[in-house]
Formats: sequence, structure tokens, C-alpha cells
Amino acid sequence: MSASSLSPARTHTRVDNTPLGITMMLGSVFLFSMMNVLIKIGTERYPVPEVTFFRNAFALFPVALAITLQRGWGTGLRTDRPWGHVWRSIIGLSSMSLTFWSFHLMPLADAVALNFSAPLFLTALSVPFLGEKVGLHRWSAVLVGFIGVLIIVRPSGEMLLHLGAFVGLGAAFTQSFAMIAIRQLSATEPPNTIVFYFTLITTILTAFAMPFVWVTPASLPDFAILVGTGLLGGGAQLFMTRAYSLAPAAVIAPFNYASLLWAVIFGWLLWNDVPSSHMALGASVVAASGLYILHRETRKRRPLTPPSAGPGGDD
Repeated sequence: MSASSLSPARTHTRVDNTPLGITMMLGSVFLFSMMNVLIKIGTERYPVPEVTFFRNAFALFPVALAITLQRGWGTGLRTDRPWGHVWRSIIGLSSMSLTFWSFHLMPLADAVALNFSAPLFLTALSVPFLGEKVGLHRWSAVLVGFIGVLIIVRPSGEMLLHLGAFVGLGAAFTQSFAMIAIRQLSATEPPNTIVFYFTLITTILTAFAMPFVWVTPASLPDFAILVGTGLLGGGAQLFMTRAYSLAPAAVIAPFNYASLLWAVIFGWLLWNDVPSSHMALGASVVAASGLYILHRETRKRRPLTPPSAGPGGDD
């Protein structure tokens, strides 16, 4: 007996509300940006695995609340693809850990800019892993995007020798595999189900590392910072999921680039990190190529499956 036969089918009529969808997306970007700030502060004081554990464990609370209020636990936890969720969680956890590490190693804006190269990797990997056809226009956009990445990392300068550049690109590369896993799962699994199992499994996986890396929070504010990463991340994910349900992806997705602006502002205010001209130019090239890929996807009526989070989010 299939899982779907255990209960009557539930119908859902989607109602578009573009202004509210944009508002929800901007709210999601802001919450993720605040989360990134707390993660950068947290990784300066505590091991990356510990920060990652808090990020996932406390995200369970808003995610669980959403499942309770929407589909309910019986429907929300039903899945025919448990091993698909395990693989998505392992690769997503790898991407998340590398992203958080890059926040520790680099200025926040630089790390976020490199993270935006993930859709470029996704376009290239969609050919062998998803069997998609990528035409000349999209390959050209990918090439231009990687030129933007080279502008950011400065192959002839000190950034190429900076560990953070390699970690940031590794985070983007693994995030592209997480996007592929999400795209494959989303054929049969509701968004909240994917998010819940990712959050639960990554919490369990990072919990195994805690006896070896645990550092007790030194103060109540430090504990609040660690808890805040999870609450903000979980809340941001729910805002993003709602945004994509209210408006077309082609309208919503470009607003994710606002996270780079927030990264620049927070980096300047909190760490006195002033973006260099080459970082701004490279980020602009990467963003333009990503938007063009989105445009081509929309014209072909093959919209990109939105990632479960923006930079630093649930990858």
C-alpha cells in the first residue's frame, strides 16, 4: 500500500499575491542576513560544528510550528524517499558548514558574493545529473559568471592564496549539489517536509560531534547568539517558502541578491569591512549572469527550483 493511500487526497488552490510575496522574500533575506551576522560572531568564539548544531537544532522550533499549523504531522512527515532526505541532508550539511567557515575566514560580503556562484555550478551540473539541455545562451552566462568569480578572488592577488576563497567556492559547489537533491525530492515531497527532515537529520549528525568540539557558552548573550542563529534561520526559511508560494519564481528570486547589500552594510558597521572595487565589480557580474540564467529558464518554462535558503541558509 502506498503512503499516499493512507489518507484522502488533500487539494490546495494556490492564490497569487505578488506584492505580499515580494514582501515575504525581502523579510526572508533580512532574517537570513541577520542570521549570517550571528553566525560570523559565533564562529569567532565557538567551533563551526557547534554553531552549525545550534543553527539546525533551534530551527526545528519554527519549522515544527509551521507543519503543525499547515499540513499537520501525519501529512507533513509522510515520505516515500527517506534515503533521498538523508543524502540531501549530508550534502546540505557539508555546504552549510563550509559556508559558515567562509564567514569566519573572510569579510561577510566577500563570502556572500562567492556563495552566489552556486547557481552557475548548478547550471553546469544539471546536464549530467538532471539530464537537462543547456543551450549556448546559458553556457555563455555561466562563463561570464565565472569570470565574475575570478574578479572577486583575484587570481594574481592575495585572495587566490586565501583559504577563505577556496572554502567559499567549495560551499557554493556543494550547495549546487544540494539544489540538485532538492529539485529531485521536490518532484514528490512538499517543501516543509524537505525542510523538516533536513533540519532534523542535520541536528542529529552535528550532535554526534558535540562531545569532541563542545565549548560551553561563556555568557547568556553568547548563548542567545547561538540560539538566535536557529530561530532566525528557521523563520527565514518559512518566509522564503511562503514567498515562492505567493508569486512566480522569476519575480521572487532576484530579490535574494539584496542579501549582498545587507552583507556589505553589516560588514561595514560591525567589522569596518569596506568592500573593494573588484569585489563589487565581480559580485555585479555574478549577479547579472545569475539573473540572465533565471530569465532563460523562465522563457523556456523550466523554472529553477528555488534553493531552500539563501546564502548561509538551509542548503
